[in-house]
Amino acid sequence: MTLHRILPFAFAGFAACCMTLSAQAAPLKTDTGKSTVTIVFKQLNVPVNAKFKKFNAQIDFNEAKPETSKASVDIDIGSFDLGDPEYNQEVTKKEWFNAAQFPKATFVATSIKPVSAGQFNVAGKLSIKGKTSDVQFPLTVKKDGAAQVFDGTVPIKRLTYNIGEGDWKDTDTVADEVLIKFHIVAAP
Repeated sequence: MTLHRILPFAFAGFAACCMTLSAQAAPLKTDTGKSTVTIVFKQLNVPVNAKFKKFNAQIDFNEAKPETSKASVDIDIGSFDLGDPEYNQEVTKKEWFNAAQFPKATFVATSIKPVSAGQFNVAGKLSIKGKTSDVQFPLTVKKDGAAQVFDGTVPIKRLTYNIGEGDWKDTDTVADEVLIKFHIVAAP
């Protein structure tokens, strides 16, 4: 099996992910039919795209006081999809995501700061495969009818989370850099 598509990266984002906010003072409901959490990584220097089919974002955003906003995302690691059932099964193994022991990746926002209209800087804790680290990323928030749309990209290093153990630690085959991209559509 080639590793060309075998990369699990989470997140989640995340994944990921995910994250954050809405212009309401109460929690929003994520439209999973319109929302996506994807990852991009390079294998043999060729970009590979994958996605998580199952995730849940809890978003509570106060547009007037974004620093009081809360957001978290849970990603079902077993829903990772590289477009091939054999690859999908491979990435759930111990060397990659170890989905049997770590079935979820999570992100919890710890801070959101306004930058300009509709632009924010988000910081938080990303946990994948039993490892937690601090992440930061820019977030764009815009309205779409009654819904809020949250877009962002979270850069991570896969080896920080032990994604790719043993021989797969070699970054010549699968790059360490991973981008977790999210597009969350949520409404009251």
